[in-house]
Amino acid sequence: MDKNLINQAETSFRNAKEHLVEELDRLRTGRANASMLDGLMVEAYGTKMPLNQVGTVTAPEAQLIQITPFDPNNLANITAAIRNNQALGFNPSDDGRVVRVIVPPLTEERRREIAKQIGEKVEETLVRMRSVRHDVLKQVEMAKKDKQFSEDDARRIEKTIDENLSLYREQIEKAAKLKETEILTL
Repeated sequence: MDKNLINQAETSFRNAKEHLVEELDRLRTGRANASMLDGLMVEAYGTKMPLNQVGTVTAPEAQLIQITPFDPNNLANITAAIRNNQALGFNPSDDGRVVRVIVPPLTEERRREIAKQIGEKVEETLVRMRSVRHDVLKQVEMAKKDKQFSEDDARRIEKTIDENLSLYREQIEKAAKLKETEILTL
């Protein structure tokens, strides 16, 4: 059971880190990046679908994202989905075949806002990880009371979980620092 608890905690820590990395990839850096539009839902064929299922998203230039729909009938819906997403703040245009999104350079103020968002996302992730740690240690404490674990086993599990938490915290802070540097650099 002790290995299960450790594996469960590590899996949760890894998932939290991977989720954060995905969130950081979506943040604007001043350079066009196809992943900026990840998670965007488009009305197509009477249902909401992810953008990458209705077209090919590329970033052929530093300030341009281009979407080539698989079906030209979805062109207007793709344009509308991008325009209506206030979080993106993009104004797409289309020429009847492809949708082009000009990615304007970030202002200093906007860069600082995005850097602040990074800090908030990191803190959310760390809170989630501490919650996982707390839940697992609660299970260990209950198992110890039920005489399933000795005092030494409980301490060993807690130490292992704390080491894993520290390792993932370092990785998260490193990824956040890299993204912050990328955003704040002109």
